[in-house]
This record gives sequence, structure tokens and C-alpha cells, in this order.
Amino acid sequence: MKTNLISWLQEGNITVPAVLFSEYRNMSLNEYELVLLLNIITFIEKGNDFPTPEELSSRMTITVSECNEMLRRLIQKGLIDIMDETSSEGIRFEKYSVAPLWERLVDQFLMKNKMTQAVTKKTDETDLYSCFEKEFGRPLSPFECESLAMWMDDDHHDPIIIKAALRESVMSGKLNFRYIDRILFEWKKNGIKTIEQAKNHGRKFRQKQTPNRPAQDSQPSTSSVLYNWLEQ
Repeated sequence: MKTNLISWLQEGNITVPAVLFSEYRNMSLNEYELVLLLNIITFIEKGNDFPTPEELSSRMTITVSECNEMLRRLIQKGLIDIMDETSSEGIRFEKYSVAPLWERLVDQFLMKNKMTQAVTKKTDETDLYSCFEKEFGRPLSPFECESLAMWMDDDHHDPIIIKAALRESVMSGKLNFRYIDRILFEWKKNGIKTIEQAKNHGRKFRQKQTPNRPAQDSQPSTSSVLYNWLEQ
């Protein structure tokens, strides 16, 4: 008895992505179909690439005819495939392939990731428009909305960078789209894509703009000093 139990425990494990259990419902699978797929995977990993409906149903609480119907649905859904193979001896045989299942799972992940990115982008865009309208103190004109969309879609500026350019224009007392567009143009020309890069660029720019003065000279006028909004 003990030997039999040890043999039973040594049947081994199957490797299944955990995400399959969280996404099977979104892939139009029910619990019976999921368990059927798991059994097919188990048979394949044990060396039986084409288990019969009788073998599969014997592990489940479904009849052979129900198993046949489920297999047909899984093939129609494009989640499993039956492949024709030829052995080295020239003998033709059939086998199940679960590659379509993994492909669908990857597609599901990419779709969810794309949807998440779309929601994030929409949120960022809404926040960006709100920031501009708050600073301008009025709704944006159609032309201004088009300029914002162009900066994001055509010029591929990150909303954070656009907000930074808006902040720069506010602190410079030049709150207009033409000035902001010039800031973004200069930053893009200099390869600036992050706040840290903008900070470094601003520091270097101010060093060039601030003249060297002897120690005994008076403090430079405020007109020669640029406001470092990045450090606020």
C-alpha cells in the first residue's frame, strides 16, 4: 500500500501559467472546458499526445459524448488543434496541440495591456487639458486643443514634459502656445525626454546666460536670472 501511495505521489506535476486561471473566463471558457484542457496538457506531458475521449472523460464528471462535444467546441474556439504528424518510421499519427491556447492567452494579455495603456493615456490627456485650462483661466480653443493633440500624437511628447513646458511658460510670464511650442521644440532638439534631463538642460542654459562677475561686484539683477521652476 505504501509503495502504491508513493508511486501515486510521484506522478509528477504539470506546468500551467497561473494567469490561465484568472483569464479563462475572459477567453469564453467554462470550468468544465478548463479542466478538460488541463487533462489534455497532463496527458501530453506524460507522453500521450492524443488521449481518447474515453480517457479524458474517465478523469472528469462528464460522459464520453459530452467530452466529444467539448473537444469540438475547443477546436472551434481555436484553443486546441489536431495536428497530423509522421513518425521516423513513416507512420502517420494525430496529436493534440495546445499552442493555440498559449497564443490566445498571450493575445489576452496584450489586449488587456493595451486597454490599460489606453485608459492611462486618456487619463493623462484629460489631466493635461485640465492643467492648461486652469493656467489659462478659460476653456481651450479648438486650435489649442489641436496643438495639444499634435504635441502628444505627432511629436510624441510625454504629458509630463508638456506640463513642464507649460510651467516654464508660466514662470517666464509668456503664457501662450507659441512659446510653449518653442520650449518643446528646443527640448526635443536637445534630446530631452525626462524631467531630470530638462533640469540639467536648464542648469546648463542658466550657466551660459549668467555672466561671470568679480567677487566685489554687486548682486546680478533679477532680469539676468532665470527662475529654476524644476527645483520648486
